[in-house]
Amino acid sequence: MVVYTVVHQPRRLRLPAQLIPGGTSPDRLAGYLFDDQLDRHYFDKVAEYSYLPATAAFRDLARRGWRMSIGFSNSFLVQAERWSNKVLDGFKRLCASPNVEVVCVEPYHSWLFYVDIVAFKEAMLWARKRLEDLFQKPVAFTDTTEMFMSNDVYFALQQCGFAGAFMEGRDWQLGWRDPTHVYRYPMQDLALLPRHHQLSDDVGYRFSNQAWSMWPLTPEVYADWVRECRGDLVTLGWDFETFGEHHRRDSGIFEFMRALNAQLRRRKVRMLLPSEAITELGDSAHEAPVSEYGTTWAGEGGMEFFLGNHAQQGLFRLMHHAYSKAMLTGEPALMDLAKWLMQSDNLHLIQWFGRSGGEAEVSAYFTPSEWWELGDLGIIREQQQVYLNFIRALDELAK
Repeated sequence: MVVYTVVHQPRRLRLPAQLIPGGTSPDRLAGYLFDDQLDRHYFDKVAEYSYLPATAAFRDLARRGWRMSIGFSNSFLVQAERWSNKVLDGFKRLCASPNVEVVCVEPYHSWLFYVDIVAFKEAMLWARKRLEDLFQKPVAFTDTTEMFMSNDVYFALQQCGFAGAFMEGRDWQLGWRDPTHVYRYPMQDLALLPRHHQLSDDVGYRFSNQAWSMWPLTPEVYADWVRECRGDLVTLGWDFETFGEHHRRDSGIFEFMRALNAQLRRRKVRMLLPSEAITELGDSAHEAPVSEYGTTWAGEGGMEFFLGNHAQQGLFRLMHHAYSKAMLTGEPALMDLAKWLMQSDNLHLIQWFGRSGGEAEVSAYFTPSEWWELGDLGIIREQQQVYLNFIRALDELAK
């Protein structure tokens, strides 16, 4: 069994949009685009409920043989460095364990690969070096953004020299194949570990849902499900914030994880780090095509969760235009801001527009409560205006 968690906090847009005065220097633009105060509020909240207690819990589990991998967006790391050495030190102590592997995540948590695949490669190489310097460990395994994987991204990651990557393992994506094997694109080297969607979401989404037929989920039952899976291994993927934030302490999530470790050992389920899994099983890796359209672990597993309504599609176009305009200026600071503006969260947070149901509820949960004062249409309008203001502020610099 392989366990992967990803740690991420978005760089939230400042709404309502702020008019950017003419002649504003590149180093002052960020204050008009992003809301540091809002980010600090949510960072402190998640640190209290999740990061601090969860890192302590997993450190104890690691001493008892629990093995896991953790990916970090640079978006999270920047906030931790600014606002909480205690949180960052907690993760450093956790990652110092030989039972924990650090995974490289697209640093902006963005859709950069849709706009500039070469810049994406450069960002991934930079992120790997950043993580290796910070955690003092080699980084050989990778995730992208929202576990995105596509044909071109696969080859980009392979060119970066990664040994393996995570991908989502839905039936429609794998076809007749089970997600419980190591895969490779035909005739290529980069190994792929598909996330087991059903078993992952049993903990990630359904654990505290009292309307779920299997609530309350017990460690014994879950360990049986893992043990009974046919195939070589089960790969579980969760947001790190699952532990204490998405499922609060009083849900029993921490007690569940402690007991799960013991139940897995009792059933002789071996826990492997991702790199260990491909070392042990890579020689017998199965072949699988990689979708040209791109897959994620959100919603139904495609890009529809992020591009499924007109508001998301309009904002996605503005992301492209903002990046192109910044590139025309040749200013590294402006190009960096444009990459932040491509953060996937900005599309995630408006998935609910014109929709209803479970996926819309998940999206609305992550939308800052402070934004709802603007109303549904107001959120969409002000988000778009942030991008329009940025694009127009570059007029003088793009001559």
